Amino acid sequence: MTVLLGRGESGSHVTLIFTVNDDSTNLDEQGSLGAGLCLEHGVETIARGIEGDFGINVEFIQGNGNSELYEKVLRLLSKDITNIKNYNWDLAVKLKLPISQGFGMSAAGAVAAAMAFQRAIGEPHEKSLRRALAIAHRVERSRSTGLGDVTALAAGGVERRISPGSPFSSNLLSKGPGISEGWVEDIDVILAWKNDSGKHTSSYIDSPAWKDAISKAGIKQMNELSKNDWHKGRWGELLERSEAFAKESGLLSDSRRFELVKDAENIINLLALEFKPLLCMLGESLVIVPKEIGRKNNLEISEIIYALNDIGFMTQKTRVKKLF
Repeated sequence: MTVLLGRGESGSHVTLIFTVNDDSTNLDEQGSLGAGLCLEHGVETIARGIEGDFGINVEFIQGNGNSELYEKVLRLLSKDITNIKNYNWDLAVKLKLPISQGFGMSAAGAVAAAMAFQRAIGEPHEKSLRRALAIAHRVERSRSTGLGDVTALAAGGVERRISPGSPFSSNLLSKGPGISEGWVEDIDVILAWKNDSGKHTSSYIDSPAWKDAISKAGIKQMNELSKNDWHKGRWGELLERSEAFAKESGLLSDSRRFELVKDAENIINLLALEFKPLLCMLGESLVIVPKEIGRKNNLEISEIIYALNDIGFMTQKTRVKKLF
């Protein structure tokens, strides 16, 4: 009896600015303009296939997730790679961050799972990666769990999305309509959230009123961020425009986000450190970043984490990374 094994991994993504571009009936053309950070922590998966009746059993060995996401990834993959249907699959999933908190974990999970299944089957790496990103984007859009996270992950690092849509599409897995650019610098950041789960992304992107407010604010900021070359010299501008987007979209004042930002700002000010808390869209969470990049600040990060934990925040230190 043949047994196949494959591993997949993807970092996460926090959106700082975005628009909602979902008018097209073609999922590959849906997505968003925007900007954000691709991070080291995300999702790791191991797929095991045993010859037999087609099906899947998903086990979460760390964190709590949604099996339906991974089932849908396998179904879509089986349409492209029919040999997958000759196996019964077990998928072990390790979630290194919580879901539904604005960390792009559904996109990361879909990419990681699609890579694991394809590596188990023996598909070439480059083609597997393109197919994983294309399928993950379609899964995201069909489930209203994300807009531009997959396109952002394709770029990596500090990214901007200057054309909405999937990064890859068509049977040939050629370049899709989605265009993203990223640059990478050694930037350590803190993710911070409270234990209560945030709102589901669909409660915003499927709401006409929220879509309008978010897209107007996002277009305004991206009109400027999309200009000129994208490089580390624009870090300060990204932070300023992310704060402006949060306010102008109305997302800062919705739910308890304002209180989260204020709590973090008070701690940073008390410690007299040069960091800034930014909202992760669309969670009830923060990414706390240095105002200036290029210097080590491990002790300062430890101080902030200790103080945040002391007032009830959950935290994770991670870093900006090019993922693929």
